[in-house]
Formats: sequence, C-alpha cells, structure tokens
Amino acid sequence: MSPISIPGKVTLRQQSGAWAAGGDTVYEIEISGTVYRVHIFTTVGTSELVVANGGNFEYLVVAGGGGGGFSFGAGGGAGGYRTGTLSLPSGATVIEVGAGGLASNSQASTPGSNGGNSVFASITSAGGGGGGSNPIGASDGGSGGGGTQAFSGRGGYGNVPPTVPPQGNDGGAGLSGQWGGGGGGAGSAGSGKNGGTGAYSSITGTSVGYAGGGGGNSLSGFGSASEGGGGLVGGVVVSATANTGGGGRGDSGQPNSNGGSGIVIVRYAL
Repeated sequence: MSPISIPGKVTLRQQSGAWAAGGDTVYEIEISGTVYRVHIFTTVGTSELVVANGGNFEYLVVAGGGGGGFSFGAGGGAGGYRTGTLSLPSGATVIEVGAGGLASNSQASTPGSNGGNSVFASITSAGGGGGGSNPIGASDGGSGGGGTQAFSGRGGYGNVPPTVPPQGNDGGAGLSGQWGGGGGGAGSAGSGKNGGTGAYSSITGTSVGYAGGGGGNSLSGFGSASEGGGGLVGGVVVSATANTGGGGRGDSGQPNSNGGSGIVIVRYAL
C-alpha cells in the first residue's frame, strides 16, 4: 500500500503495531512525532475494517442527516456525531455509512425522512431527524429535525436514542405563519429558522466540520446552515454536503434538499 500525501503532512510506510485494512481512502500522517494510519469510509452501505493486529482505534462516526421539510419547511437534523477510542481485537469489524434522508416531496403533509445510521463496531450514530412539513411535526434522531410553522410546532428531540456524551441536539421550533425551524446540530440546537452548529474534528490531520443542522424556510428566505447543512451560507442557498451528516434545507417555493450522507473515520498509531 502506498500512502497518500497530504500537503504539509509527513507520510510514512507501515511500521509495527496496530494494523488494519479497508476503507475508501487510506493514508499515513505524522503528528507531534507519532505516526498514524487513517482509514476513511465514505461509500454509503456496509463494509469492513479487517484488523490484523489488535489495539486502540480512534474513531469518528457521523450518521446521515435528515431531509428537509416542505411548505414553510423545516430543516433536517444533523446525523449523530460520536467520537472516541475503542479497543479492537484481530478480525473483521463492521462499518456502515448512513445515507442522507430524503427531502419531502410536493405533498405538504409529508415530512423529510430520517438519515441512515452509521456504525463502527459497537458504536452507532443515529440518523438525523427529518424536518417537519405542515401539518406534520419534526422527527427525532441523532439531532432533531426543525418544527413545522403550523401551530408553532416544536422541533424534534436530539440524542435519540441517548448516548453519553450526547450525539446531537434538538431541532428549532417553528413559528406559526412565519418559518419552519432549523434542524439541530452536533454543537447546538436549532434556533428559530437557523440550523444548529456542528462540530469539528481533526482525526484526518486537518480540522473539518461535520453534523450541522439544516436551515428552515420562511417568508424572508432560508435560515442559515452550518458544517455541511443545507440552507443559506454567505448569501448563497446550498444543499447539504455529502459525507458531513448535515441536515437538508427546508422548502418554501424553492427546492428543498436531502440530508448529507454520513462518514466513518478510523485512526490508530503505528
């Protein structure tokens, strides 16, 4: 295996210690004198990390974000975000990358769908909750979808099922006749029509943002999005970004968007 170079990083070949195979992208980096191998899984579906030498494996597991809602639609919640270290023995370890949830169609009573779960061994991050569509409320998930503007509906609950530390936050509430709520994110709950903030990880050797909530929609336009979520970014309406777990944006006369697919990243010292 030839390591993939990253600008500004030192790449080295296999050394003794923990070792595994699998992933869409594999490379080695040196950080403060320690050499790590990084395996990145981006293809939606199930695959394996085949561990040849057991040891401690750092991980980032982000689920797919929820799809955006329709008709003053609410933003989708971000996929669950979990990070930590897991000890693994030799053998095959299951990896699953969750798909982004589908946006609501033209039927106002159909909310966005939840994102798919992402899995690394015993660690599961839950898909983000779909954004509400009048008059149907938001869904719970890793982070909750935003609430519909009908009856000022509450946002979906985040951190469902519960993990410690929490994998996400609640979606924002809708406001009757004004806006659909923003989806929750890994860093904060949705607030009004704005999606909740995501979280940053440097497991790849570079700081990257993941799991931001999708922006809701209103009479005055799209709410803001964060860390891969769909909504308004720098004055430009964007869709959720693949492999970030961001929530999809809500709709009001313009196309809404699917949630971003998830990602699984594993790193270990050589």
